[in-house]
Amino acid sequence: MVARADRAADLADLDGAVSDCFACPRLVAWREEVARVRRAAFRDQDYWGRPVPGLGPPDARIAILGLAPAAHGGNRTGRIFTGDRSGDVLFAALHRAGLANQPTSVAADDGLTLRDTRIFAAVRCAPPDNKPTPAERDACAPWLHREVELIRPTLRVVVALGAFAWAAWWPVLRQVYGWRPPTPRPVFGHGAHWSGESVPALLGCYHVSQQNTFTGRLTPAMLDDVFTRAKDLAGVD
Repeated sequence: MVARADRAADLADLDGAVSDCFACPRLVAWREEVARVRRAAFRDQDYWGRPVPGLGPPDARIAILGLAPAAHGGNRTGRIFTGDRSGDVLFAALHRAGLANQPTSVAADDGLTLRDTRIFAAVRCAPPDNKPTPAERDACAPWLHREVELIRPTLRVVVALGAFAWAAWWPVLRQVYGWRPPTPRPVFGHGAHWSGESVPALLGCYHVSQQNTFTGRLTPAMLDDVFTRAKDLAGVD
């Protein structure tokens, strides 16, 4: 896995390699089962049913790090945070912030483009119950590390959606930046902010899951505040 990730010369190479990964048997079985059985609302659609690559330009100054694709979202459409309620909330906020050209993301060919922003996940396959195992997280880490390495020249801020993504960032500091993570690790929370010398700033944001957005734990205003802060730290107008 490490060798395959390291061989990726650019994001296009990396995205292709990610999409062809079969490293984790449990995740492979689940993503393919979901694509075969399908949800009733999408019964007439062909599911992607593979690992989901990142989305966004190679000169991104802001990165949004999520947990994993949704079984009937990214695993269906082939694009991260696309085709589900979480994506509805996220891309509406990115559009309000001027980081996306449209407020919706429903299909891979719907014309969506991002500005100064790259979105990717710590785990690239949809996991059962949205809970990857530690071994699956570690197996997927080389993809994350290489993706950050490729956008490192411009990357200034990482927005971690949830505690899982927040925890996934610290190994990136060591692997990509040669920077020893702080001890003890800063605690995740919405609006949490950590900065180190010559490495991207890290912002915490509650995940855009339905559990958070439907209950009001995460509101549009709270998302707007996070992306305003991210743009300020990244020097994005």
